[in-house]
Amino acid sequence: MSRPYAEVIGDPIAQSKSPAIHGFWLDKLGIEAEYRATRVTQDEVGAYLVERQADPDWRGCNVTMPLKQAVQAHLHSVEEPAASIGAVNTIYRSPDGRLLGTNTDAAGFLEPLTQELQGAHLFRMARILGAGGAARAIAHALAERNFTLVIAARRTEQASALVAQLARSEQHHVVSLDHFAGATDFAFDDRQGMLDLVVNASPLGMRGKPALQFDWSHAPPGAIAYDIVTDPLDTPFLQGARDAGHETVDGLAMLIGQAAEAFRRFYGASPPRQHDDELRAMLTS
Repeated sequence: MSRPYAEVIGDPIAQSKSPAIHGFWLDKLGIEAEYRATRVTQDEVGAYLVERQADPDWRGCNVTMPLKQAVQAHLHSVEEPAASIGAVNTIYRSPDGRLLGTNTDAAGFLEPLTQELQGAHLFRMARILGAGGAARAIAHALAERNFTLVIAARRTEQASALVAQLARSEQHHVVSLDHFAGATDFAFDDRQGMLDLVVNASPLGMRGKPALQFDWSHAPPGAIAYDIVTDPLDTPFLQGARDAGHETVDGLAMLIGQAAEAFRRFYGASPPRQHDDELRAMLTS
């Protein structure tokens, strides 16, 4: 007998941890459903969605690289914040059968920063390394929370296009990624009452990709280092941050957070977050 299922799509997709996360929650809740990983190329997106829309067992999909923008043309509606971000990472079916796109990356990224964001700050600044789909979600989320952003990318024109779409665009800055590769003797001012983030929102440092070149002399004292890469989990970027005395947040935090938002849409239940420690242990074993 067939069972309801959701899945993650992308190219490549074999490395995805999403099936393990959703499968863990389904098992804990005793829900008779599945979560799969399916390789879909950019050329196949349209046909894939037509086929899945006709499948009564399909509950939706998460979308990863390089499809977060390509899927939008094939959806009936793109919700906020995905419409503003310009990237969809979750597709689900409405009660009347239409395909809806949303973005849970922004909420997932912010989740581990909840405590810090509850405080009042004199100034908030984030250095975001990368300007792709995930970086778009992160930049929009932080701009809405009154961060001044420095977006660094290999293609500065891509970063400039992103900045132009942000709230208070004139307060944000664009630099080449190379700017952060070498040491600086810049004298940071007193960061008391400030909140500083340094975020790797690029695939650099991922297994099989080039390393991210970032010299930690560019990070203000007390800055939090956040790497969205999940394979490997403890990246050279995070190791360098710890060596320089910074707090760190790894990619599993965002991955689990965004998955939780999608899980509710797919299966109509809240994931059992009280088991997060066990889930992390399973994912890192």
